[in-house]
Amino acid sequence: MIPAISEDFTREPRARTEALLRALGAKAPEPGELSARTPITGGELLTLRPSSAGEVDAAIESAATAFQDWRTVPAPQRAAVVRRLARLLVEHQDELGELVTLEAGKIGAEARGEVQEMIDICEFAIGLSRQLYGHTMPSERPGHRLLETWHPLGVVGVISAFNFPVAVWAWNTALALVCGDTVVWKPSEMTPLTALACHSLIQRAAIEVGANPEVHQLIQGTGEVGAQLVDDPRVALVSATGSVRMGRIVAPRVAARFGRCLLELGGNNGAVVTPSADLDLAARGIVFSAAGTAGQRCTTLRRLIVHADVVGPLLDRISSAYRQLRVGNPLEDGVLVGPLINGRSYTAMQDALARAQADGGELICGGERVDGFGDDAFYVRPAIVRMPAQTEVVREETFAPILYVLTYHDLDTAIELHNGVPQGLSSSIFTRNQHEAERFLAADGSDCGIANVNIGTSGAEIGGAFGGEKQTGGGRESGSDSWKSYMRRATNTVNYSTELPLAQGIRFE
Repeated sequence: MIPAISEDFTREPRARTEALLRALGAKAPEPGELSARTPITGGELLTLRPSSAGEVDAAIESAATAFQDWRTVPAPQRAAVVRRLARLLVEHQDELGELVTLEAGKIGAEARGEVQEMIDICEFAIGLSRQLYGHTMPSERPGHRLLETWHPLGVVGVISAFNFPVAVWAWNTALALVCGDTVVWKPSEMTPLTALACHSLIQRAAIEVGANPEVHQLIQGTGEVGAQLVDDPRVALVSATGSVRMGRIVAPRVAARFGRCLLELGGNNGAVVTPSADLDLAARGIVFSAAGTAGQRCTTLRRLIVHADVVGPLLDRISSAYRQLRVGNPLEDGVLVGPLINGRSYTAMQDALARAQADGGELICGGERVDGFGDDAFYVRPAIVRMPAQTEVVREETFAPILYVLTYHDLDTAIELHNGVPQGLSSSIFTRNQHEAERFLAADGSDCGIANVNIGTSGAEIGGAFGGEKQTGGGRESGSDSWKSYMRRATNTVNYSTELPLAQGIRFE
């Protein structure tokens, strides 16, 4: 353990970062042209050298070679690596959480919560190692048995985004390792240091339980590094989290070589509030979903669809809460909203607000930059904009804390508005009416991969499958039967008779 962070972080960011890396067992990176910056001040923490094309090739080859033996290790034994990783994460939750705060700008509670999510998925994967079930089906032929078995798939390439720099890696890696796959991880170039720390922990876990540490490889860099991973035929599955634009590039390139994709892309998440809703409960859920992580979650609430009869009192509650949100340095106690990741995000937010107001939107509150953190740090007050219609800017995902408010008069219109966007990740309805709740969850209700009742759109648990439809990509990660994405299925027919009947009653004699 290292001492609690001092108030002079802004004067000694490099020293603090190096201390965190040492505590997590990570070697100091070799200086290079890849800059690890903190959104807290906009300043540089460390630099590191991106992976060369030769190093990427070597990492994939090492993972492919390690897979040959790893796939034959019994799944409960493979789980020993994940079990040890979980214990290391418990031991170092504070240090890794703080490193997440430094690189991604999350407040302490959210950063530690992300590490807890890593621990939770490890525990899930450990149990899963004894539950990689297939099925036995009745055969139409006497003396035959029909069944399916699941086998390790191969090398899994993981491309992760800055906003969940460690949890999404853990979702993929914990399941992939238990399923018998090996992993090559390409993190966001905006969060390379948390990746170094996680790679160090998983390598240590493997060594301590006597497993081959080559089952996990780390490559660092920008789009060129990711493209090499995407195009390599030795990579059986590419699990990519990021923008729709990124998904449009990755998916066809992987498909061209007949590889598999698991895509977690954009979310333009909506919540419907009906006249029967508990407005105090709804306001609490809405504020966290819309303003948490400075609006930089894929599950952030971006569209609020409220019945005309309750829009006034609900907006009063939400805007009052927004004005009380403390925006500032996420290392300080009491801060609820940290910085945007960089200046591009701030510009995108201001552009979206200008477009919304040009479309007739009324800015209720927020949107302005919070000064006092330097020219290179971008803190903003979460914004609420009441819109006359679902215009093009509302249908787009802006990765910033903007909440668009729309009104409706009947539930069918609300659901039509809700589904009238290209993305389909997370959704919710606030209601005390069972008919309204069930209608929202029905086949002709929400078209998202996640549909909630009386909670917000963010804060998913690891027990359920995570992912969405339409431009969100269709992938599923984390819980339920998401493990099937990391394995290949084989259908087996066993003839234990002395005859050789053919299926469908065919005779060939």
